[in-house]
Order: sequence, then C-alpha cells, then structure tokens
Amino acid sequence: MKNFKLRADQILNLIPPMGGCMATDKITVDGLKVIYMYRQESDFEKDSGWRFFSGTEAQDYVDDPDNTMIYNVNTIANYDKAIIPYLNLPYGTELERVEGTDEFRILLP
Repeated sequence: MKNFKLRADQILNLIPPMGGCMATDKITVDGLKVIYMYRQESDFEKDSGWRFFSGTEAQDYVDDPDNTMIYNVNTIANYDKAIIPYLNLPYGTELERVEGTDEFRILLP
C-alpha cells in the first residue's frame, strides 16, 4: 500500500476536468516537485497525454510499473501547482522546470 503525501480530502479542484495522466511515486509518495513533463498522444480514452517526473528517476525505476500510477491531472496539480499554466499546451510538448523557480521552459514545442 502506498503512503501518498496528500490525503484524498486534501485534493482541491484546481483545474477543469481534463482526464488522466501518469506520474511517478517520487511526486505522489516522496513529495518531490515536477521537474520534467511531457504530453504525448493519448494511450487510452480520457488520457490527457501528460506524463510527470521529478527528474530523479533512473530508467530502471521508471521501467518498474509499481513506481508509476494513473491519476487525474487535477491530483498532480495539487502536488505541484506550477504545472497548471502549461496544461493546455499541445501534444508533443516537452517541458523542464527552470531550476529554483515555478516556471518551465519548453524543450520541444
């Protein structure tokens, strides 16, 4: 059983519904900030295409399905509100947090 940093009753409605996303336990369990995020074409119906990482995940960590879960995008916005201004960017967008800020720079438009 995972011990999430935020309890369900702490999740506020911060954004309009936009579907699901994938995020690693480094964000939802360890409470690290989103450092890297990208949006790909949807894998399933109601998939926003967003994928969120802390930037500390090694490849073997990411390859282990126990370390990643599907969440509502709003849930991840509660963990790191800095992602909110970027959520409507198109598929194919890749972003990296500017170190020490709540801003992201586009790596791939």
